[in-house]
Amino acid sequence: MVQELIGKYIFLVQTFVEAGDAGLTLQALQRRWESRYGESYPRRSFLNHRMAVEEIFGIPIVCDRSTNTYRIQESETAVDKREAVDFLINTFTVNSLLTLGKERLSGRVAVEDVPSGQKWLTVAMRAMLDSTVLRIRYRKYMSPEADERTIRPYAVKEFAKRWYLVAYSEEAGALRTYALDRIQAMESLPESFKMPRDFNVDRLFQDSYGIYLPEGDAPVLVKIRATEREAAYLQDLPLHPSQTLVSREKDGSCIFALRVIPNPNFLMDLCCRGNRLEVLEPESLRASVREALNKALLLYEP
Repeated sequence: MVQELIGKYIFLVQTFVEAGDAGLTLQALQRRWESRYGESYPRRSFLNHRMAVEEIFGIPIVCDRSTNTYRIQESETAVDKREAVDFLINTFTVNSLLTLGKERLSGRVAVEDVPSGQKWLTVAMRAMLDSTVLRIRYRKYMSPEADERTIRPYAVKEFAKRWYLVAYSEEAGALRTYALDRIQAMESLPESFKMPRDFNVDRLFQDSYGIYLPEGDAPVLVKIRATEREAAYLQDLPLHPSQTLVSREKDGSCIFALRVIPNPNFLMDLCCRGNRLEVLEPESLRASVREALNKALLLYEP
């Protein structure tokens, strides 16, 4: 019950963040609420939720009497509306658990900042709910300028402290992944799209690693040897859902097997583990890791 109510508070804030300075009339808010929850939204419920949002999040929702619209008030003491979604996603889980003991635990809880473009997350997810086509301005890494893309948002995926949008690109005629923090602008278009009935984002990436789309590549059997300490980490947090323990060696190290498509994300993660992990097979992946580590070593040669 509490979790459901908190979710509704978050939805309310996200809705007003998306509305921006224009705000929303109560009638417009009620329509969005009914679309999301399939139930009516009485004025009294809104007023109660409005008070709770200000008390819990410090975000005032004010009424402009001249237009009869509601919006998030900007002030130095309130959470800036442009940062509200980031605040909710990054810190609310911890803060809600510690509300009662906030004063006693002051200065003892640190939340890592994850600046990953969450300001577009609510727009993208609303477009997913409504099957609405989006136009985005997107700049790739190593690209001097941003390009405009027309996309059909299928799913969102989190990986390595970043949010990604999995979408069908009308220009490319294929699926693409877009890092939300690389999006410079996003707007909803009047056109709608029909979601493929058999689409499932987990199934799409089941043989891949990170955010690289499979694109016809077949997974291969990968065997790795991890030191005793690294093996303990890998057993708690596997590299991939397919990971299995093959054997435990006399020195405490472990051999794991997984079936995955070796892509740049996977290669980077293997290299990050340095001498704590060794790729045994396939030889092609072993050679790629060796080459990457040798190039890194050259940076430190006299």
